[in-house]
This record gives sequence, C-alpha cells and structure tokens, in this order.
Amino acid sequence: MRVLQVMAGAEYGGAEEFFTRLTIALHKTSIEQRVVIRRNEARAKRLVEGGVEPHQLRFGGRLDFATPWSLKRQISDFKPDIVMSWMNRATTMCPAKGDFVHIGRLGGYYNMKYYRNCDHLIANTEDIASYLTNNGWATEKVHYLPNFVGAKRTAPVDRKIYYTPHNAPLLLAMGRLHENKAFDVLLEAVSRVPNCYLWLAGEGPLRKDLEQYAEKLGIKPRVRFLGWRDDPEALFGAADLFICPSRHEPLGNVVIESWAHGVPVIAADSMGPGTLITQGDTGVLFPIDDVKILAGCIKRLIQEPSLAKELSDNATLEFEERFTEDIIVAEYLEFFERMIG
Repeated sequence: MRVLQVMAGAEYGGAEEFFTRLTIALHKTSIEQRVVIRRNEARAKRLVEGGVEPHQLRFGGRLDFATPWSLKRQISDFKPDIVMSWMNRATTMCPAKGDFVHIGRLGGYYNMKYYRNCDHLIANTEDIASYLTNNGWATEKVHYLPNFVGAKRTAPVDRKIYYTPHNAPLLLAMGRLHENKAFDVLLEAVSRVPNCYLWLAGEGPLRKDLEQYAEKLGIKPRVRFLGWRDDPEALFGAADLFICPSRHEPLGNVVIESWAHGVPVIAADSMGPGTLITQGDTGVLFPIDDVKILAGCIKRLIQEPSLAKELSDNATLEFEERFTEDIIVAEYLEFFERMIG
C-alpha cells in the first residue's frame, strides 16, 4: 500500500505535531509512504530523525502555481493508492482527480469549500464528524479517527533552571499564545492562588500582552514564559497540575498528553476537553472564562493530593484504553485497507 501525505501547516500547532507523530509511526509499519510538507527545517529535521525524508515545497498563496504543479509530479512519480491532505491549503493544492483515493484530514470546523474534491474525510473528534455530515457529507464518507500522543516519560526539567521552588505547586499550560487559548483567564486565576507557579509553554501573537498582563496582576515573579518546546514529556514530569483554559479547543491533544504522563487536568468545558473529560473522574471541568471557579479548582487539587492522584490514575487508564500509538495506528491501517479494498 502506498500513502502520500501532504501537510502545509503553520510553524507550530497541534495538527502539525500530530502529523509528525503519525507520519513517523506509519513509517514503522508495512506501508510505503511519501511525505510532502511546507518548507520547515525544524519539522523536516524531526521527520528525518524518525526515518522519514520529506519533500519540501513552498505552499504559498494564490499566485503560487509552482507548488500544485510540483505536487502533481510527486503524485505521478509515487503513484499512491491514497493521498491524505491535512487542512485547507494542502487539500486545495492537490489535483482534483487522479488514480488514488483522496482523503482530507480535519482537526477543526473548517470551511467545507476546500474539501469538495475529496473522496473521504477524517475527523479527529466525533463532534467534527457530525459537523461534516451536517454540512452535506454522506455518513459513509466521514470517518472518526482520534489522535494519539507520545507516552514516553523522561527525566523532568529541573525546576532550578526556571527559578521555581521545589516545594511550590507547579501549574503547566501549553499552546499557541492566542485569544482562543484563554491564557489571560489562567493568569488571573493564578493571581488568586498564592504561592503556586505557572510554566506557560508556547508562542504566538499575544506573548507580549500576556507578559504585561502578568506584570499588571503582580504575578510576573511566579510565571515563566518558556516559548515553544519540543520536550513536553520533561515539562509534564516537573508539573503538579495541567491547566487547559481554552475558549475554543476542538480536540485537546494537550489533555490526552497530560493523561499519558499522569498529570491531573483542569480544563475549560470547551468542545474538545468537555467531550474527553468525565467530570470528577478523569479531570475537572470549569465554565469557559470563569476565573473564580478555575482558581477554586486549582486550590482544591493542591489542597487534596489524594483527589489529584485519583484523577490522574483514572485518566491514565482512559489513555491506555483509547489513545495509545498502537491503538490509533492500527485504526489508521485498517481504515486505509478499507479505502482501497
């Protein structure tokens, strides 16, 4: 079986991270794979380290005529059974027709005009799958395949590096520094929880604004802006609690990652985390944008370590039953077989 994957994503992001993980995982299986990505040396380096040599194209704007032509040549040369394109730009630049099954992979509620030439669609949540069928796609053409995350545990980051006391409660949050992620809400909640520290891993347009807001709230000495990181395992290893305050989060890879690493989760009840988490069993949910309740949830789990451990133990079991690499890769392979069968 030959599968060609096409990713024209941003420099950072959850979909881009999962694409890299899945590509490397599929390389370990029996399928033949060719990978085409938007030029990104860091992503290319990670793929090469995982045994995959990507082809890099520009994937520019409307006047980029070279990329669709080059992509068509890649398909003609490789002769794939399946072309799987990730998100809007890669999908629209694929040839409209060919001797292959074209599968669009969606991790959000995208405009469906970009996917009209696809034969099938993959949604990484059941709600996104419903969105696709509600927008006119036949049920038999829409397929739910969840993400997996890495479960490898490594030595924790030394708190001394970030001037964080060894005995202080340490909160961890990750994601693009964007309004959707609601890190402003998290900073305000931290201001209501004395003595805790926050490590915020991520980059984005709001970094300067968030740093200034932390200073305004008087918590700058307790907050560390870590930038984009390639070592989430080590960060989870150092953390006591993981916080996902997102206003908009279609899936919530970070929730699954925290489950995999045994870190209790507190998350806003947005679409993805609200679907994943069973309240009081595999995590704690709070109403979107509710600073007071978020602060109360943080205080409670700090003050009740036995409850925090129970949540993390339950969540780890949930991860092992549903979201491991072996489970999800097997689902993808079975899906590919059906597509060409």
